[in-house]
Amino acid sequence: MSERPLRRDAERNRQRILAAAREVFAARGVDVTLDDIAHHAGLGVGTVYRRYPSRESLVEALCADGLQRLVALAAQERENPDPWAALVRFTEECVEGMAADRGLRDVVFSRAYGRDHVQEVRSRLEPEIDDLVARAHAAGALRPGVAGGDLVMVLFMVVAVLEYSESVSPGLWRRYLTMALDGLRTGSDPLPGSSIDAEMWKRVAQQWRPPRRRA
Repeated sequence: MSERPLRRDAERNRQRILAAAREVFAARGVDVTLDDIAHHAGLGVGTVYRRYPSRESLVEALCADGLQRLVALAAQERENPDPWAALVRFTEECVEGMAADRGLRDVVFSRAYGRDHVQEVRSRLEPEIDDLVARAHAAGALRPGVAGGDLVMVLFMVVAVLEYSESVSPGLWRRYLTMALDGLRTGSDPLPGSSIDAEMWKRVAQQWRPPRRRA
């Protein structure tokens, strides 16, 4: 039996809730309450809880879309005839997206937010990153030993710079992303140690806790 369509007023409220959640997540990250979202939407808390019984349900509804955009970006860059330019563009676009959306930042780097849908989309991003790195290696653009996990850690480091510097010097992250990417280019000595693998990254992500952010 198909789900009955919402009444017109209920659908308007649903759209207000989603719009408010999108704005609050982008500005403050996903570590907020449904009360915060209800207040931003100008609705009673009970109205929000009836439609979305938990913050996680809103994260699922909204944040997977941001991750999907990163998956689509990586797939698009697979068609770029210059594998190094593709890798650079992907990383820049990733950080730009996370600069504009703290909620996306949280779900990319933390396993504390999001359930089945977010996890499923996140699992599709990892092989896309591996493919970008493999293409750059095949073109001779990357130094020996660089793997997809290294690119993820570069993003992790640059987003940490972004988190603490954006209000002081907007766009400063671009300087450090350029430095980090130059360190991955061919012509340098092999890197010490080994790349982080999927299981190790999962353990790192479990440690990610966004800093306390002012409203």
